[in-house]
Amino acid sequence: MFDWIQQLADWLVYDALGMQPKNHLSEALHFFIYDTTKIVILLFVVIFFMGIVNSYFPIDRVKNYLSRHKLYGLEYLMASLFGVVTPFCSCSSVPLFIGFVRGGIPLGVTFAFLITSPLVNEVAIGLFIGLFGIKTTLIYVVSGVVLGTVSGTILQKLKLERYLTPWVKDVLANAQKEQDAFQEENQSFVQRLPIIKNEVFKIIKGIMPYVIIGIAVGGLMHGYIPEGFFEQYMNKDNLFAVPIATVLAVPMYSNASGILPVAQVLVAKGIPLGTAIAFMMGVVGLSFPEAMLLKKVMTFKLIGIFFGVVTLCIIISGYIFNIIL
Repeated sequence: MFDWIQQLADWLVYDALGMQPKNHLSEALHFFIYDTTKIVILLFVVIFFMGIVNSYFPIDRVKNYLSRHKLYGLEYLMASLFGVVTPFCSCSSVPLFIGFVRGGIPLGVTFAFLITSPLVNEVAIGLFIGLFGIKTTLIYVVSGVVLGTVSGTILQKLKLERYLTPWVKDVLANAQKEQDAFQEENQSFVQRLPIIKNEVFKIIKGIMPYVIIGIAVGGLMHGYIPEGFFEQYMNKDNLFAVPIATVLAVPMYSNASGILPVAQVLVAKGIPLGTAIAFMMGVVGLSFPEAMLLKKVMTFKLIGIFFGVVTLCIIISGYIFNIIL
């Protein structure tokens, strides 16, 4: 789906600028161009689509439906399963997260998606089968979905909506005003488009500084942090190897497909599979660039709570993996 962006980044960095592949700076710049282009496109498409949806299905109606109909936790599971079929990294999942929040979806349900989406996808599953076998892959997929479902449920129970930034509250208020105007004036789809488009550009304009800073940090990490840097801290004799691996993974930034070969190397060097998977989950599901992107929609306290809950669940998963595998 994003091959053309990959080719564009290749042309800009290696042909137009004449930089050499496998160079720290060229790798960082290539990563920045590719991810920035991809995320801006995702932002526009998702927010525009959610704007159309919201114009016909008011936020209050969505909230009322979810509050009146007892789904007994299925909404979190459904969000996690939706995350499985969306092949995005943690930063690319943020546009969908923003779209869900704008659409009135409960925060815990949106978190369930945000957690699962980068961890488990069809590409990662294919690689996982080839590297570790079907049994381990099944356990990993189930644990990823459970991780998103449980974390989303916990985060919803904490009632964290008050820790969303004023910017999000303004976006929600504007969305509600738009919906009221659409309904009162009974506007056609064509009449609604300019209003939706203006709101999309307004939202993207507010987010862009965070996108650029976050991806720039991610690019530097991607280009300059060597893959074997953290191996010395994750040996099998260290009882605290799982939490150490999870915490040390946060400064790194990659998608599941990019970090899986690293996890295979760690296992080949004698590091327990659960520890390696915890490291992989930390790299994919938690990162400084993701935190930078989320800063526009969440206060530091909410980001801290989100990272804390997910980190705890990843650590527990890592220990369970080490016991059963």
